[in-house]
Amino acid sequence: MFLPFFVYWAWLLLWREDQNITFIMKLDADKLYYSISELAEMFNVSKSLIRFWENEFPSFRPQKTKKGDRRFTAKNIEQFGMIHQLVKERGFTLDGAKHEIKRQSSFNKERDRHIKNLEGIKQLLIEIRDGK
Repeated sequence: MFLPFFVYWAWLLLWREDQNITFIMKLDADKLYYSISELAEMFNVSKSLIRFWENEFPSFRPQKTKKGDRRFTAKNIEQFGMIHQLVKERGFTLDGAKHEIKRQSSFNKERDRHIKNLEGIKQLLIEIRDGK
């Protein structure tokens, strides 16, 4: 379900290494912040569920205005989408979802470290090939 105020589309993708599970949400590229009502409508959930998950998942912390209103960024929406996918669509418990998010984060850090090492090796081989 997409809100009618979306004009220009941007893609947010979440990826899981052992399956090609992709979460795609279309967001207005010109809009920096979304309200809790907009987020609730995007995922067809209640505002109280969003506030509850905010307390349960330390990585999901939207900014708040001086008035106390929550302001959700694209990154917050991506995080919420991952939580929603794990809990509502795949049937994880909250503890299981927390564990899976940690596991994915650890895997991504390890993958990034390996990619950086491989890029260094590639650069070294290019220098050897070019005789530098």
